[in-house]
Amino acid sequence: MCGIWALFGSDECMSVQCTCAMKIAHRGPDAFRFENVNGFTNCCFGFHRLAIVDQLYGMQPLRIKKFPYMWLCYNGEIYNHQTLRKQFEFDYQTKMDGEILLHLYDRFGIKKMASLLDGVFAFILLDTANRKVHVGRDTYGVRPLFKLLTDDGFLALCSEAKGLIDITHGMGTPASIVPFPPGHFEVFDLKPSGKVQSIQMEQFHCCRQQPSHAIYDTVEKLPISLDEELVKSNIRNLFENAVRKRLMAHRRIGCLLSGGLDSSLVAATLVKLAKEEKLPYPIQTFAIGSDDSPDVLAARKVAAHIGSEHHEVTFTAEEGIEVVKDVIFHLESYDVTTIRASVGMYLVSKYIRQKTDSVVIFSGEGSDELTQGYIYFHKAPTPKAAAEDSIRLMEELYMFDVLRADRTTAAHGLELRVPFLDHRFTAYYLSLPEEMRVPRDGVEKHLLRESFKGLGLIPDEILWRRKEAFSDGMTSVKKSWYTYLQEHLESMVNDDDMEEAYKRFPHNPPRTKEAYYYRQEFEKHYPGRAQWLSHYWMPRWIDAIDPSARTLSIYKPEKDQ
Repeated sequence: MCGIWALFGSDECMSVQCTCAMKIAHRGPDAFRFENVNGFTNCCFGFHRLAIVDQLYGMQPLRIKKFPYMWLCYNGEIYNHQTLRKQFEFDYQTKMDGEILLHLYDRFGIKKMASLLDGVFAFILLDTANRKVHVGRDTYGVRPLFKLLTDDGFLALCSEAKGLIDITHGMGTPASIVPFPPGHFEVFDLKPSGKVQSIQMEQFHCCRQQPSHAIYDTVEKLPISLDEELVKSNIRNLFENAVRKRLMAHRRIGCLLSGGLDSSLVAATLVKLAKEEKLPYPIQTFAIGSDDSPDVLAARKVAAHIGSEHHEVTFTAEEGIEVVKDVIFHLESYDVTTIRASVGMYLVSKYIRQKTDSVVIFSGEGSDELTQGYIYFHKAPTPKAAAEDSIRLMEELYMFDVLRADRTTAAHGLELRVPFLDHRFTAYYLSLPEEMRVPRDGVEKHLLRESFKGLGLIPDEILWRRKEAFSDGMTSVKKSWYTYLQEHLESMVNDDDMEEAYKRFPHNPPRTKEAYYYRQEFEKHYPGRAQWLSHYWMPRWIDAIDPSARTLSIYKPEKDQ
């Protein structure tokens, strides 16, 4: 997890530039560099480093002797960089995975370069020889990137929007800052005056694409008549490979463990592979919750089963409420369910940073969207409707769960890794028949559960544990986390405020006092930026007034809760 920042065509003074770049210092606590581009007026890069790979020569912007005209700033990991290096016989100068971008761009150009990458990334590549700036972001937006582009040719880019909001460039009104679209690359022409102009925006990958032939490197090809056992075997193989490739790190690896199906599969597979790869330390797992939290109890069982070095962070409603404002600042969002879930992840990340030496943190994000894990999928009218909504959720991950996971970990200088969003795994899963992916026998994620049945990887009671939203599972069923929040915020917003909510906030007007409070806090930091969120996250096909799973009529708690 690093922080990247760049300006092209800027007339801002140096002090303003440095101040803006420093707003994302939390993303890279190990080192910082600010550098102007030699011979190019008003072009500069800022980089905050979290040293994960090649700790000696890992500073950016990255430049190598073979390509003195290229400048690269990137955030992320390219998991197939060694494979590509050997395949095309590239001569590396560093041990950095990102160096592969320079070689691929030189040989194939930006479009093929982006399509060949297997990883999560946001990059800014300046080609001074051809006066071009190239920008790109991974398929699901696991690594964040924001863009500010003005009509008069000024371009600014940053991992988080907070690094751009104070850039005025002589503008009387706030400049348009937008999330860079996942799965796209954009090319800008850098004019002799130093100003820039967008000349190409193209999507190089999306979650609707069918798997390429390369996906079958690690799975058996499916016969015309679909064999469910073969499908399950392929799911296991692809998932294990998704975890294995993410072991690429020179820093200690840990894993968030809520005791739900997704995080338990990630943690168990991680522990298994760490032993096979002979990592010189035990895998640490981390759970957060109140004393009677169902998540904490379930996570404890999983940790004992897999043999991880387990840590439990005690959560109290008072501690959670105390950090809500900080969470909104880091999230750059006012979405209700995102904020609720982010509080626990923010606090457990803080614990990891302060109390342990784990830096690379695995998590189970993406599984619910991919495998139709939200309980509202039980109400999907048809398998086709369910499949379409799964795609929608994955395309919106960068606004919700992926955003939450990135910002809460990055706030404490940690690196997030999410194997369920491995693009080979997702492409294969989404290529399966719609009927195979829907809830079955009253159980969501049935196919995923069946794929790991009988292996003993995780306890059976966890393998078949019902879906429990992370923010809900932190506290007991007797009183949910969202209830604590609503009770506390009831007095913070009055009835007159609610009556005027639609006028004050015409885009995504808040419908509850809780939502009003979050929006109010968001506007303090990011006034006029409400469009970053296109809509609130809410369940479908069911009459819901709140995003919490525990408020839905079809929610059924576990018997022992």
